[in-house]
Amino acid sequence: MPIVSIINQKGGSGKSTVAVHLARWLQKKKETVLVVDADAQCSSSKWLARLKKEIPCKIIQAPDELLDELPKLSEAYSWVIVDGPAALSETTRAVILVADLAIVPCQPTGVDLESASDTVRLIHQAQRIRRGDPKAVMFVNRAVKGTKLKDEAIEVLRLMPGVTVLDTVIHQRQILADCFGQNSTAFDLTGSTAGIARRELEQLFKKALEVLDG
Repeated sequence: MPIVSIINQKGGSGKSTVAVHLARWLQKKKETVLVVDADAQCSSSKWLARLKKEIPCKIIQAPDELLDELPKLSEAYSWVIVDGPAALSETTRAVILVADLAIVPCQPTGVDLESASDTVRLIHQAQRIRRGDPKAVMFVNRAVKGTKLKDEAIEVLRLMPGVTVLDTVIHQRQILADCFGQNSTAFDLTGSTAGIARRELEQLFKKALEVLDG
């Protein structure tokens, strides 16, 4: 079954938030999900350990172990979500070499956009080696409402070949930043702010996973 990697060499891009929320969203759809934490900071595994709704998680960070274990694990779960490291390391390369889909969150800043181009280059290398896979999507994450930066960032990202750039934007919301401390996800919290965050995330996940079928 599909292996979905969340990658970006830039720290603070929101990889762990995307990985945990994607896993919880799939779980709520009655899918069996495993999260593999390949990031040395172990943010996603720490977060998952705090959730009331248990989501299986394994910490695997060695490149050779990822190459060996991820295909095996994908046979036991409907979805395997990999939270990649904040570096273009051999670990990142290993994750991309076995992933079916790479999701690249990118903040709308010049530094982040330049960093994203390096991540895309690594994806292209894997696509050449594997003759097509992984499919890849990028989206603007943590955008501030009412600014032109997000639209400009989308246009810059669209200049990068071989990657689908999603129109869906995830905006900067305090509730997403608070989820870890509340031992929860936006899919489990109540209130209008949580509802808005859920709708954005759900739209993002639907569009991203559609690329697998395209």
